[in-house]
Amino acid sequence: MRLKEKVAIVTGAASGMGKAIAVGYAKEGAKVVVSDINMEGAQAVVGEIKALGADAIAVQTNVVSEEDVQRLFNETKEAFGKLDILVNNAGIMDGMEPVGEVTEEQWERVFSVNTTAVMRSMRIAVNLFMEQGHGAIVNNISAGGLYGGRAGAAYTASKHAVVGLTKNTAFMYADKNIRCNGIAPGAVATNISASMKNISEFGARRQSLGMSLNPRVGQPEEVAEMAILLGSDAASFVNGQVIGVDGGWTSY
Repeated sequence: MRLKEKVAIVTGAASGMGKAIAVGYAKEGAKVVVSDINMEGAQAVVGEIKALGADAIAVQTNVVSEEDVQRLFNETKEAFGKLDILVNNAGIMDGMEPVGEVTEEQWERVFSVNTTAVMRSMRIAVNLFMEQGHGAIVNNISAGGLYGGRAGAAYTASKHAVVGLTKNTAFMYADKNIRCNGIAPGAVATNISASMKNISEFGARRQSLGMSLNPRVGQPEEVAEMAILLGSDAASFVNGQVIGVDGGWTSY
């Protein structure tokens, strides 16, 4: 029970890696706030968690909405009285567009979810953690945040920005008992491709060149194991790191 009595928010938790993290946290003893724009899916995950004998609530959240994000933290405090771990997992893909093809609309859409929403939730969490005297943030970033050829320009830039935000936050609050780390998954079996529209033929062809080096597609539960470790006290001396979970794909 590595997360016994801890309270965690997991965004984008109705499916995929977010769901695996939420369920994994519950199995380790955490009380989980399942946040997602898909309320039906979030409630289903809460049902699974409660079937395990753990505690969870669902909060419908459009992470682009400042009001929704603030309400997420308010409802967490009302339900459980505190917050120990924030997992920023919600994210969307672009259409593999290189910079010469990316539109203003696509750029803003991707950054609003992948970067600005992460900053807003971290801002609220850090101030709460300062009051409490402790806290941990786990950002689910992507191998696209470390390398240039895993997606289009907008997604790649948005995830690189979160890497910088993660490291800056870790440094700024390192002496406040607040940790901030990231996970950089490789190819994982999720439904994130559903957020892709008008895929660029040129960009997709260029991006696919590295896929032959990928040993296999990972499972959400494999990523969840790293999120559990980083959220737990076992990682008390791990701060400001972005750890690849990709089966060795990016080691070449």
